[in-house]
Amino acid sequence: MGDDRTDRPATPSVSGRPWWAANEGLAFLVELAALACLFWWGFSLGDGLAVPLLLGTGVLAIAIALWGLFAAPRARIRLPLAGVLVIKAVVLGGGAFALYGVGHPVAAAVLAVVVVVNTGLAQTFRRRAE
Repeated sequence: MGDDRTDRPATPSVSGRPWWAANEGLAFLVELAALACLFWWGFSLGDGLAVPLLLGTGVLAIAIALWGLFAAPRARIRLPLAGVLVIKAVVLGGGAFALYGVGHPVAAAVLAVVVVVNTGLAQTFRRRAE
C-alpha cells in the first residue's frame, strides 16, 4: 500500500496544480496593474483634462491591442514563445517603466521583479505540464 504510485506525496509539489493556479491568478493581477500603470503614465503627460485622457487611453489601447493580438491565452495571432515573451516584456515591462515615470521607483522595481518571477514560473509550469 505504501508503495502505490497513486499515493499523494506528503508535501505538495511546486509544479502542482495549486501552485500553477496561484501563479496564473497573480499573472492576471500583474497584467491589470501594468495596464493601470500605463494609463496613469499616459494621463500624467499632458495638461488640462482632454489631452491627458487621450494620452492615457491611447497608451492603454495600444497595450491592450498588443496583448490581445499576441500574448493573451486566446491570442488572435500565435507567435513563437520568443515573440510572446517580447510582447509580454513590452507591455508588462512598460508598466514597470511607467510606474517609474510617474515617480515611484521602488514600486516600479518591485513590479519588475514580480513580472520576471511570475513569467518565469509560468513558463516553467507550462513546460512541466507538457
